[in-house]
Amino acid sequence: MTTWILAVLVLYLAQIYLSAALYLPSESLWQHAGGRDVLPEKGRYAGRADKALVNMKENLPFFLVPAVLAFVVPGTDMALAVTGAQVFFFGRLAYVPFYLSGIPGPRSIAYTVALFGNVLMAWALFVGAA
Repeated sequence: MTTWILAVLVLYLAQIYLSAALYLPSESLWQHAGGRDVLPEKGRYAGRADKALVNMKENLPFFLVPAVLAFVVPGTDMALAVTGAQVFFFGRLAYVPFYLSGIPGPRSIAYTVALFGNVLMAWALFVGAA
């Protein structure tokens, strides 16, 4: 489980840098490193990367809480919890390029897959305790 928690956090960090990297061409490196009081308008992909990042920020707590609770709650079905974490990770990994592409169908499917991973992790907390 620790590996998958770290993998999701690395994915989150990668999304932060992706968003910044896609924004960099619209401003100079000096502006990017500065106070950024006045920002140029974001392009299509930088805007989408920012929205995908915000979505990751919103969903990260819903991943981390059951993931950490899997270590704490006695009798947790750890195999199911790990499977849920894997499903979440790969769903979120697919979500980013689908969001950048602008095609809403696959993006929604990837989001739903990741959400299902969260449900699996939460279920693992209850199945083992019963």
